[in-house]
Amino acid sequence: MQQSLECTVAVLGRTPAALNALLRDLPEAWVTANEGEKTWSVTDVVRHLILTDRTNWMTRVKFLLEFGELRPFPAFDRKGYAREAQGRTRAESLDEFARVRTQSLAELHALHLHPEQFAVRGQHPALGVVTISELLAAWAAHDLTHLHQISRIMAHQYHEAVGPWSRFLGVMHCAGHGQ
Repeated sequence: MQQSLECTVAVLGRTPAALNALLRDLPEAWVTANEGEKTWSVTDVVRHLILTDRTNWMTRVKFLLEFGELRPFPAFDRKGYAREAQGRTRAESLDEFARVRTQSLAELHALHLHPEQFAVRGQHPALGVVTISELLAAWAAHDLTHLHQISRIMAHQYHEAVGPWSRFLGVMHCAGHGQ
């Protein structure tokens, strides 16, 4: 499937509601546990998503439109999520993610991107040459990756509790895909 702005926005626009439906009133144990040392909790993932919407995706789209390949865009601090939402409740974090995502999508819509702009190239500091189309597709895939990660983190909490059913539950055997 090729990146399509309509398809990309369809996923991006649904992520806040999906997270809200899954996480809002869960017992705290579901969102604070992780998969082991140096792994993220569900709370960490939500904080990361807020941070990426504030400082990564639209920032990079605008940067590519302004500078193209003239300058590599600034590196993104993937672990900066630890500073995000300190002292904020889960409900406040979910509401904040919904707000920043709405703002990000409004900014994207306001750009009125033309088909030829999807081919604009820029320099990623680690990946090399990337296009706006690839960046937008990565944004949607990033959301889906973290939805998968949240499911995996939560399922991990019942790894022992499911007993022999574990062999039929693929999520129990997923080794993860990085942070």
